[in-house]
Parts: sequence; structure tokens; C-alpha cells
Amino acid sequence: MPPGITPCDETTLPPNRITGVTSVHEARNALGKRLRELRQQADLNGRQLAESLSWPSSKVSKLENGRQTPSDEDIRAWTRATNSDGETEALLASLHTLEVQHAEWRRVLRAGLKPHQQEIAELDAKTRFFRAFESTFIPGLLQTAEYARARFVQSITVFKVRNDIDEAVKARIQRQEILYRPAKRFHFVLTEAALRYRLCPPEIMLGQLDRLVSFSALPNVKLGIIGFETAYVVAPAHGFWLLDNDRVVVETFSAELNLAQPQEISLYGGIFDSLAAVASYGRSARSIINRVIDDLAPEVSRDGD
Repeated sequence: MPPGITPCDETTLPPNRITGVTSVHEARNALGKRLRELRQQADLNGRQLAESLSWPSSKVSKLENGRQTPSDEDIRAWTRATNSDGETEALLASLHTLEVQHAEWRRVLRAGLKPHQQEIAELDAKTRFFRAFESTFIPGLLQTAEYARARFVQSITVFKVRNDIDEAVKARIQRQEILYRPAKRFHFVLTEAALRYRLCPPEIMLGQLDRLVSFSALPNVKLGIIGFETAYVVAPAHGFWLLDNDRVVVETFSAELNLAQPQEISLYGGIFDSLAAVASYGRSARSIINRVIDDLAPEVSRDGD
């Protein structure tokens, strides 16, 4: 689910954040440039094309300059109006690649939360080595049902999508079955902040922390925790997942970015290694988790009085 990265001006982003965002912009700009070429080849200016399609003239400009993503029908209308129907399929293929790369949450979750969980499960089945860094949330594969429910409630509140929380929680918990498959390997790195953020009631968080301790004992799961006292080499700017060496998944407030360019995968792989290198593992990691449990437990006891 969207991890709640705060949007900011791209010029202020650290290098590891610029790459993924820029690749999406480049893809949209390249599509817009090709649409402009077809218009110019048809000897039409923007106003003439817009009038022929009964569009506001600003729409032509936005599409050509990458400020708006066209729909399938926009592409078909454009190629018909510019007598370039032979380009339709290639343009649609480019558009659909862009849609996968930049999957807006409002579109992805339109049918509800459960279908997206099922799509992720299909991707999980193909992946053998999972590397995940999270600075804010407990990763979905490690969540209790109660913690997952709290996360899904936020998604419904923010995106106003269909409430199928019960089915979504069930699907997320079913996905965790892959943690017990010896052919799969998992390396999770979390910040201590992710263990302490008040994203659910304290009694739910206590159960979640206890579950982390249990999962850390699985033979194919490596769990690292970066304590507050740790000096970072690379700032924990946002969470991300590396799926084998094929894809990087970055979730923002508005969209899920799927990055597949070799340089992007290499960049995020290096960043993950840097973060993993300063994390604590085994007994030291459990010590940090237990420290958080000890801090939280009295609050739960008071609430229960």
C-alpha cells in the first residue's frame, strides 16, 4: 500500500529518488514527442487538431509536452485525425508500458483492494529473491491481519475506493505462505522508526512486533533493523522493493512506480546494500524490537485498566 512518501520538488530529491521519477517523465515526454511528429506530418497545428477532435486546444499541448497521459481512445482519435492509423498499435504499446511503469493508485484500486493483492501474489510467485527496505511501514509480507487492516483503512479513506477490506486482508495473509517456501529468499531491512510510528492502536502494534520476532527465526528470512543511533551512509529517503534483479517497486502517495531499466536496478541494489550494511541482525535486531515492545507495553496496560 502507498507508504506515504511526502511529495516534494524534484530538484530537492536525492539522486536515488530522481532516477525513478525521471524515467517516467522521459517515457511520457517521448510519447508526447511522437504524437507531435504525427501532427506535424499531417500539416496540422495544435488548434486545428483540437478542433477536429472537439478538444480544448490546451489538451493537445498537454499531451505533446508530457503534462498529461493520453487514454487509449485519445491515441486512436489522434492517429485517425492525422491519417496515421498504422502507428496506433505502437503508440498504444508505449502507453501501456507507461501505465505499468507509473500505476496511479486511483486506477489500480478502482476495482477494490483485493484484486491488487491478487496481482501482487502473481508477481510473488515468479520472484525468487525479495529485498525490501521500509522506513515507515511494516512490509506487507510481514504484517499481522490487524496491522494490514489498519493500512487498508487508510487506502480507502484517501482514495475513496470500494470497501473490500475483509477480502483484501485475507488475500494479504494468504500471500505470506510464500515465506515458508524454501526456494524463496527474503531480506528485509526496516528502520526503528517503522516500528514506532503510531499507524495503528498500540495493542495492534504490540502483536505486530511480536510477529516480527517470529518471522525473523525463519531460515530463509533475513531481517535487519536500523536503530535510531545508527549513522547512515545513504539517507532512508523512501521504501522500495527489489524483485530478483528484474524490477524495483517504489510506492508514493499517488502511484506505484515499476522500474526495470538496468541502471535503475543497479542503483537501487547498491542503495539496498548500503542500508543493509548498517542494519542489526539476529539477537541485536530482536533487541531493538524488544526495546520498542518494552516502551509500548505500559501504554497498553494503562489502556486496559
